[in-house]
Amino acid sequence: MNGLFSHPEKLDLPDSDITYFPNFLTKMEADQYFNTLLATVPWQQDLITVFGKTHPQPRLTALYGNNDKLYSYSNITMYPNSFTPLLSALKDKADTVAGLSFTSCLLNLYRTGKDSNGWHADNEKELGLHPVIASISLGEERYFHLKHKTKAAQKHKIRLQHGSLLLMKGETQQHWLHQIPKTTKAIKERINLTFRVIN
Repeated sequence: MNGLFSHPEKLDLPDSDITYFPNFLTKMEADQYFNTLLATVPWQQDLITVFGKTHPQPRLTALYGNNDKLYSYSNITMYPNSFTPLLSALKDKADTVAGLSFTSCLLNLYRTGKDSNGWHADNEKELGLHPVIASISLGEERYFHLKHKTKAAQKHKIRLQHGSLLLMKGETQQHWLHQIPKTTKAIKERINLTFRVIN
């Protein structure tokens, strides 16, 4: 767990509790996790309905869990796969930093710069009032944008590097939206793992 707690950066944003751990994983660990997950996860592309229009989701996803709990968002219902030994090892690392035991992991695969995730909050009712989200980034670096729901001047973006962890807690999901925007740059795949507790 070399580098696990090295140089955490607390984001100075109102109505939030967000900490960035740039060196959550060593490069060797991150490379190994990325290559294995890319090749072995049963990635799927669901149809998503936004503003009454249905289209293929602009990324691939997979859900893993240890309690058989479904996860629903944007008219998509996902059924969990059982945690693999590799994902259990990553979960243990995330549990240690967050100080709790996550039950589920939603994985996203961004294949190119055209894949994205629009403005949203992780505020589904099954996550509870103040959800803790531990987001691990592997592969190509992408910008993570944040904007306050009611304070228009409050915006922030952070470049999520290979092997990093972004930990969101407290009232963050109540007051902030986040996204991974598209980019016209020619870039390779990024895998994002978001550990959460589904009640």
